[in-house]
Amino acid sequence: MNRKAQAIVLFLVGGAVLRAGSTDLYLRYVKAGLRPLLLAAGVVLMAAAVATVWYERRARVADEGAVDGVGEGTREGSGEVSGEGLRESEGGHGHREPRVSWLLVLPLFALILVAPPALGSYTAMHTGTALQRPWGFPALPAGDPLPLNVADYAGRAVYDHGRSLEHRTVKITGFVALDGHGAPYLVRMALNCCAADAQPVKIGLTGRIPPVLEPDTWLQAIGTYTAKRSKDPVGGGAIPYLEVSRSRPVPAPRDPYDESWNG
Repeated sequence: MNRKAQAIVLFLVGGAVLRAGSTDLYLRYVKAGLRPLLLAAGVVLMAAAVATVWYERRARVADEGAVDGVGEGTREGSGEVSGEGLRESEGGHGHREPRVSWLLVLPLFALILVAPPALGSYTAMHTGTALQRPWGFPALPAGDPLPLNVADYAGRAVYDHGRSLEHRTVKITGFVALDGHGAPYLVRMALNCCAADAQPVKIGLTGRIPPVLEPDTWLQAIGTYTAKRSKDPVGGGAIPYLEVSRSRPVPAPRDPYDESWNG
């Protein structure tokens, strides 16, 4: 692709980055704290594209002026070589880039116009649980039901053996994933930086489970700690369970990923 085409692609990339950063769409790619860097990157890319077009245009005007001047001088001295002939002899015959190269722009339009879904149950059930031992177990605040994220409950259930969860009712929100036997899990994808490094943390559900659960449905489950555990079929990691007393479907959260994870 020539410089102008490269600048157009660069401008579209910058526009896609800016659009994602100016809406909640960016939360499907990176952590919320990276939004300023994402917006800055979009501005830089678009500015680079504009600068590329400006410098290319400036260089072309200068070259045309130089060639015209040389052509006039040649015609006055010998009358044999025209400016057009000199341009052809100096630059050779130009060639066009294949038009198929413009298909590279289509993924950019798709990124701008179509919002991809966040990682969900398919990824979760084909990736082992990423649960790791927390740095510690701070005291939990009073009140029941106690809101906990999936990683906090799982860490306390496995590595603290549920001591801080005993005699407490907890409220946990995540999306539903089903294994090959139809067993339900409550999952949240945890990430350190971006969606490329997202990994699932899983909680098994037992007790009063809704009779029909659809994968990727967001569910708020209220229940109590149970010592029941199982091994993740992918990787063999420990999966704790929650004894569900009641549950209800909820809308997907603004940020689908769990950023509180320290894994």
